[in-house]
Order: sequence, then C-alpha cells, then structure tokens
Amino acid sequence: MDFSLLSPVSDRLFDSIKLSHFQSLGRKLKLHTSQSLPDLEDVNIAIFGVLETRNATDDIGETFQLDEVRKSLYSLFPGNWSVSIADLGDLKNGASVNDTYFAVTQLIKSLLEQKIIPIIIGGSQDLTYANYRAYDTIRPMINIVNIDKSFDLGDSSKPITNSSYIGKVILEKPYNLFNYTTLGYQTYFNAQEEIDLMEKLYFEYYRLGNINKNIKTVEPALRDADLVTVDLKSVKSSEVSIKQKYSPNGFDGKEICAIARYAGISNRVSSFGIYEYNPSPDDEATSMLIAQMIWYFIEGYCCRQKDDQFQNTDDFNKYTVLVEDQELVFYKSLKTGRWWIETPFLAFTNTKQKKYSLLACMHEDYEQATKGIIPERWYKACKKN
Repeated sequence: MDFSLLSPVSDRLFDSIKLSHFQSLGRKLKLHTSQSLPDLEDVNIAIFGVLETRNATDDIGETFQLDEVRKSLYSLFPGNWSVSIADLGDLKNGASVNDTYFAVTQLIKSLLEQKIIPIIIGGSQDLTYANYRAYDTIRPMINIVNIDKSFDLGDSSKPITNSSYIGKVILEKPYNLFNYTTLGYQTYFNAQEEIDLMEKLYFEYYRLGNINKNIKTVEPALRDADLVTVDLKSVKSSEVSIKQKYSPNGFDGKEICAIARYAGISNRVSSFGIYEYNPSPDDEATSMLIAQMIWYFIEGYCCRQKDDQFQNTDDFNKYTVLVEDQELVFYKSLKTGRWWIETPFLAFTNTKQKKYSLLACMHEDYEQATKGIIPERWYKACKKN
C-alpha cells in the first residue's frame, strides 16, 4: 500500500501511548507513525481519517485534527477480541475535492481487495460518495445504510454537497446501488418531495421515534448493508460537545453505539464511516462518543457468526406461510436466532444454483405473515427487483 498520501499519527500522540496502560487499545494497534509503517498482512480493520470539508454546505474553511478522537479511542480497553487493527493516520487533502474523492476511493478499494474493513472518520458526509465508488469493481450492486436526520438526496443536477451526495449515488454511472436505507430520519428536516421519492424508489426509511421505541428494528437493514455511513448530526445535542450540537432530538449515546454494534456484527458490512465531526475546545464528549462507536463496531465484528448459509438442516428451521397468493418462506438460524425471508432472484447475487436470495428480517415479520400481513421489507425488495 502507498502511504505517501497518508499523514502519520502525531508524534505527541504516539509518545502519550507509551505512558498508557499496557492493555489499552492504543498499545495493541498497528500504527502509522513518523518512524514506522504498519504491516497490513494480517489486519482485519483499518482506521483512517479524512479531513475534507470543502463540499460541506456550512464549510468555513476551518482546519481540524483527529488527535482528541484518537486519544479517546487509544485509552479504551479492548474486549475479548481476536482481531488485528491498524491506524493508517489521515489521508491528505487533494488540490481539489475531486482529488480527495479519488484518493479516498483508491484507498478504500485497496483495503477491500485485501479483505480489510475500513473505518473512516471525517470530514463531511459527501465522502460517502467516494466510499461508494470504491465498490465499482468489487461488487456489482451494494446496499447503503445512512444513519442520519435527513435523506441527503438533494438536487443531483447541482454540485455535490454533504446534503446531496445520495442523489449523485443514484443517478451517476456506473449504477451500483440496489438499496438505500436511512435510519433515524426526522420529518421536519426533509422536504415532502424527498419523502415521496424515497417511497417511489422503494427505499427504506425508519423514523427516529420508531427506532427510539425499539432499537432492534434496525438490525435487519444493517445485516443486509455493505456500506454504513453515520452523520453525527443524527445524535442529539445533549450527548456531544458544543460545536457538535445540532438538534435537541436525535439518538442518544447508547442508541448510536447499539447501531454501530449491529453494523459490526453484520457479516456483510465491509466499510463503516463516521462523518460531520466538528472539534470543540471542550471536545471530550464528542471524541469519546466517536471512540465508543468505533469500539462497539469492532466488538460487533468480533461476534460475527456464519449463520446465513442454510446448507446443513441441523443449523436452521424453515417455515412456509401462505399470504394471499404468495408463499413466504422464512429461515431461522439455530446458532443466533436471527431470521431471513426468501425473495425472488435479485440481480446482484450469484444465484446460478438457486432461484431466490435471502433478505434479513425479524421474528415479528414471521408473526405478521401468519396473520396475513406481507412484510414491508420483502415487498419493497420484490418491487425493486
């Protein structure tokens, strides 16, 4: 890997690690420092920062660093993990934003090709577009899950911003997006025409209040995701530092960390980004929250289970439910208790030997089907196909 475009972890921070507890996370990471480069041979997860904000609608040209986030992350203690993690440092901004996008895409593509999961800390959320483009030659179709107060569809005919990048994802070639899901949207932050468009395209969106009532409802969407992107403006202001405050309503710290863990535990998620970080003089709250989100993602990754193959009948139960004129087939993993439902052949799957693919669902979807109600996720997936 070419490290020339990456700035190393600061010497000041590296020196502070030497004084930390010998079991702390900072002591166990492979670090890109001014003295050495990390060996990525056996690395599972790679963290790097991107300090690009020039396409943010509220950009004021202020520079920032991620030292406080790293300081918080390094101070945490790992769980009973069997994982190798590297911190690659920060990607240098290009001469133009497009140069930065290109560098982000190439770096993530290189990591994906090595089966390494990138965790990106940004920077404005339009960097998600560059992350998405990294999959162009990796997978034919992907699913994006956005944890956000807004859909970020915007006007695709105008230059890309941190509030319009999804419009570019949908309309610009090559077309690699199969499904887009927003978790935690708040109606008053979204134009009605955008809500109508989400429905017209059969995309999924989960209202903040509904998730607050039952956080488990988001797990199937994250189980089916390839790319997960988090806008820190989705977190309510009481949970973060002064410059990060945006709205009194949003996810609390426990909820956003639970979502990060669901993303980590998904066998399919292969990149995870946390964006819209705004450093504050009193940055302890935001920095520690980001650190704990990363910690929970890694914790989830270490709990991944191969429970979705359904080749050995001893590993699952199969249930068939007739709803109207549809035969719905459900699978329950006996390893984890997670549920799936068969959907007709989906274009992005390699299904030469089968006529269906599997969509993550909940036990409640099966219960609803027994009452004659077709699951909404299944309906939308079939319509998109």
